[in-house]
Amino acid sequence: MTGNTESGTESYRELQLANRTLGARNAKLVSMLQASRNKLEEINGRLEALAEPPSTYGTLLAVGAEGLEAEVFTANRRMRVPVSPLVDRSAMQPGATVRLAEGQQVVEVTGVEDSGDIAQVVEIVGERVIVADKVGEETVVKAAGPLREAVLANDITPGDSVIVDRRSGWAFEAVPRTEVSNLVLEEVPDVSYADIGGLSRQIEQIRDAVELPFLHPEVYEEYGLRPPKGVLLYGPPGNGKTLIAKAVANSLAQQMNNGTDGETHKKATSYFLNIKGPELLNKFVGETERQIRQIFEQARRVASSGKPVIVFFDEMEAIFRTRGTGVSSDMESTVVPQLLAELDGVESVENVIVIGASNREELIDPAVLRPGRLDVKIRVERPDASGSADILSKYLASSIPLHPELVAKAGSADQAAASLRAHIVEQIFSREDSKRYVTMHFGDGSTQDLYWSDFVSGAMLANIVDRAKTAAIKDALKSEAGQPSGLTLQHVSNAVAEEARDNEDLPDTTNPSEWARIYGHTNKRVVDITVH
Repeated sequence: MTGNTESGTESYRELQLANRTLGARNAKLVSMLQASRNKLEEINGRLEALAEPPSTYGTLLAVGAEGLEAEVFTANRRMRVPVSPLVDRSAMQPGATVRLAEGQQVVEVTGVEDSGDIAQVVEIVGERVIVADKVGEETVVKAAGPLREAVLANDITPGDSVIVDRRSGWAFEAVPRTEVSNLVLEEVPDVSYADIGGLSRQIEQIRDAVELPFLHPEVYEEYGLRPPKGVLLYGPPGNGKTLIAKAVANSLAQQMNNGTDGETHKKATSYFLNIKGPELLNKFVGETERQIRQIFEQARRVASSGKPVIVFFDEMEAIFRTRGTGVSSDMESTVVPQLLAELDGVESVENVIVIGASNREELIDPAVLRPGRLDVKIRVERPDASGSADILSKYLASSIPLHPELVAKAGSADQAAASLRAHIVEQIFSREDSKRYVTMHFGDGSTQDLYWSDFVSGAMLANIVDRAKTAAIKDALKSEAGQPSGLTLQHVSNAVAEEARDNEDLPDTTNPSEWARIYGHTNKRVVDITVH
């Protein structure tokens, strides 16, 4: 009896084990069947999607009061369509792109367009924007998405570039462009009159023309004197025309920070808009004129808040040439009138001054230079001996390493630096026959000898000092440890000789009158030259 019981128990256990094994297998089969069913449904869904007609996209114009309907611009048509209840109503902002199903109902919001036509902002009117294309055609569009927030925050200004869809009437995004960023008003550079040597007379002239009207407008009004609208700095290249223009803006800001009683007031800001003539050249018709308008529009906008703005045109002859010369594409026939119109409009703004710089002033259209436009003409001449010494003092001071023997011989570092500057000036301005460069023969039979010193410039003097410093550095690196090093008299002598040798081919020797122009005397006709 006991044996039968044990045999039955063992059989029961085997049945339980077999049951659990079969149950696990059954559960695994159920899981596999469920996964197969899901996979099959996914495949069927994909097949059904492939069989569906293509969706269309449109721009959302407006949403109904309850969000059940929307106005959409699609396929060049304005349509009122239903909205699927599955669409997130918070994402349905006017200007967004939406997907339309076969029944023309909105089923998805896909965001805001990030590509399209580029247009330039002309004016902001509330939440709307007036834009213009390259040919000047203006369109009123609405701001969508982040652009709307930027418009309301006044972060979008005239002149900015935006992505637009003219057909739907929306602007989507502001696009920063190099062309526009180059014309952004910059705070004045850190250049003062103390950094400019040999031009005290010119500095006084431009201070009288620019700073006094800004700082004392009531006195000018009392005397009935209209402040000058523009200044022309002209003369040979490399003599500080650009430096003067930068120093004017810097000095103007500092003067405005101080009251007439010497008390320092709240910090004021002046702006310096540096425009190089060739930067404005553009092969597309009307582009150069548009950029000129943009320059003055920015200047007026900032100046209207009381901040002085210096608009500086460097290399002015590049785009404002005399009209009708026939030596170019005659582009100046439209560019010059655009500048003249802007200059005539500056008189309505008290805080804008135009400064032009050119080393070929004879090429600039006379209408630009007449009184009432560029009223003040200042010639920035080549430095003489005393002016050259003043310029050299800005670059060759006692603060740079000087050779101990030179310092000991001179008695102090200041005296040693002064002796080096004097040696450079003497070497340049000596009137030896060996320094005679060319003889000009005039029509009246007279002659004029020109020496190498007659063609010296501030840039040339700075380059001489740089050459001497480079040579001193090379000698210092070659010298052994503990050996004295520094700038010597030999370094500056060699630098002057090298600079003279590198500048032997100064003007065009085939054009005799070119020598007289570069020298600064054009009242006599040059008939011949003799190069020594």
